[in-house]
Amino acid sequence: MILRYSRCRHARIIVVLAVAVATLGACAREGNDDAGVLEEEFDRIVESAEGGEVRFALWGGDSRINRWIDTYVSRELESRYGIRLTRVPMDTAQIVNRLLGEKQAGRERGSIDLIWINGENFKRAREQDLLFGPYTHRIPNLELTDPEEVSYDWGFPVDGYELPWGQAQFVFEYDTARISEPPAGVEELDAWIRANPGRFTYPQPPDFTGAAFIRHLFYHFADGHEKFLDGFDQALYERHAEPLWEYLRDLEPYLWQGGENYPADKAQLDVLFEQGEVSFNMSYTQSGAQGLIDAGRYPESVRTFVLEEGTLTGIHFTAIPFNAPNKAGAMVASNFLLSPDAQYSKNVPENWGDFTVLDLGRLDDEDRRRFEELDLGPATLPVEVLGAHALPEIPAEYVDAIDEGWEREVLRRE
Repeated sequence: MILRYSRCRHARIIVVLAVAVATLGACAREGNDDAGVLEEEFDRIVESAEGGEVRFALWGGDSRINRWIDTYVSRELESRYGIRLTRVPMDTAQIVNRLLGEKQAGRERGSIDLIWINGENFKRAREQDLLFGPYTHRIPNLELTDPEEVSYDWGFPVDGYELPWGQAQFVFEYDTARISEPPAGVEELDAWIRANPGRFTYPQPPDFTGAAFIRHLFYHFADGHEKFLDGFDQALYERHAEPLWEYLRDLEPYLWQGGENYPADKAQLDVLFEQGEVSFNMSYTQSGAQGLIDAGRYPESVRTFVLEEGTLTGIHFTAIPFNAPNKAGAMVASNFLLSPDAQYSKNVPENWGDFTVLDLGRLDDEDRRRFEELDLGPATLPVEVLGAHALPEIPAEYVDAIDEGWEREVLRRE
């Protein structure tokens, strides 16, 4: 009887030990040991990530981006690294709010492993200590980028807490079958809007594209952007914002639906443009129009243009939340997103059209030729034209102030 009990007890001990080992192995795969994952060589990080899941939270308002993530990226991560990718569609501000709530609640294990982020959302996340890092020094493909180009995010230092992912520039879209010559600058666009009431609108902030359009007007009424690059100045902002609000309030009667309503987001503006209700669309993806032509959503006569004063350009990033359950998997996934293969696939207009953030001079000959020979299509402006009209984003505090000011001074102003 004693012998039987002893065997049973030993069996239970073996089972408990086996479960403990399995649990520790799962924890290792999910990268809960922050210090441990940062001390590992990247090959070991790849090994520990195999068999895990990476939940990638990102804006879900573009069907092409969603499809590219769900097909190409998911397939490649599974085949190359044994990682299951789950796309979590969320507005970036909502992601930051969720992380802040989890931080305040002391939740050490979250539900998001990787996020698409930049600008004011990154600054807010860093100031609230919501991101894991610094970790990007462990990412091999970061060496394929130019440090001077990717060390700041809208004037805020990256400091190893986010990894560059893509480079975009704001463009306007129009149909040459309807408009032979688009407006050259802000004043010409204003004249066109007033001469064609109801044929123009923009998404209401905080939609990313609509907010970017308003920042172009802010630059215009402030006679340039240079004065804002040294950090936020409340008095400077207020002095130059008031003419902007006066202009936008005065413009409302000439907008779509008399300015009584604004598209909730870029996706709604896309539909208005496709259906012919408005004559101009706008995008922070310089090859986006060509991708929609290739997909059959736009007629082949659609083209893009930039304002003579220039248009905004910026880099966007990925980052890992402070409580990501699978930090190792997130590091492997973000390294793949920065690889020449993924960057090239993303750059193809039909897939997304987002320009690469890689420094082509750091690539091998074969990879460099792929990018140089990529046909961006007739709707995409030449790289030289885009570069000559590129404007930097100003510090994130101005972005927040402009978004809040628009709601207060334009949307809700009686």
